[in-house]
Amino acid sequence: MIAVSAALKGYDNLDAGACARHGVWLATVPGTMIAPTAELAVGLLIGLMRRFLEGHEQVRGGFAGWRPQFYGATLRGATVGLLGMGQLGQEIARCLTGFGPRIVYHDARRLDTQAGQELALSCLSLDRLAETSDAVVAALPLTSRTHHLIDAALLRRMCPGAFLVNVGRGSVVDEEAVAAALESGRLGGYAADVFAMEDWALPGRPAGIPDSLLRHPRTLFTPHLGSAVDGIRRQRSLQAAHQIRQAIQGQRPDNTVNILMS
Repeated sequence: MIAVSAALKGYDNLDAGACARHGVWLATVPGTMIAPTAELAVGLLIGLMRRFLEGHEQVRGGFAGWRPQFYGATLRGATVGLLGMGQLGQEIARCLTGFGPRIVYHDARRLDTQAGQELALSCLSLDRLAETSDAVVAALPLTSRTHHLIDAALLRRMCPGAFLVNVGRGSVVDEEAVAAALESGRLGGYAADVFAMEDWALPGRPAGIPDSLLRHPRTLFTPHLGSAVDGIRRQRSLQAAHQIRQAIQGQRPDNTVNILMS
């Protein structure tokens, strides 16, 4: 048997259909990166709300002591809306719980009753989530349904001064619309670990990150660090290699995402 075993979770940049037509299993490593990506999402959100980058740059440039500046916001008592309630969304919710926000979510599929009760989450419509959340975290894969789900129209519905974090896929948000919402003051800040330029399979993807985003002081970016943890990367590589071994031995790899065509 032939297989491609990718040490990643999302496979939108890989052609699963082409693999199937050529008799090639496509396997991924879906679970190992959930916890570190959720931690990063919460870190980005806190860093954005507490204006870490602006403060960091001032200290680097010369710090004379405390001044009444860079006032931000806190998670305690805030409403955080999660877009996507798969494994990643649920783990972000668990990480957030200790900080004391009210957590709501939107997903095409509702959590089952037990999971919803365990996490104490409310499921809202997309518009209602935007209208009532002090911060929104996108934890969505890139599909035809989620492409530019966060667009200019949705940004206009968000609470004035709300924060937005994206750890799903870059093209889930319209980056130009986000830049415009930051410039107008409608959006209080934007943090991201993923960017539209990375979505290789998307026709017409941008060549880079918009300068208007990079220049804006109320942004916080990391270079796709969701799973950049030594132990996690080692674990993922070993699991991907194990799945190649399974294929060589004539077995179907554990985490295949396609069905071979006869």
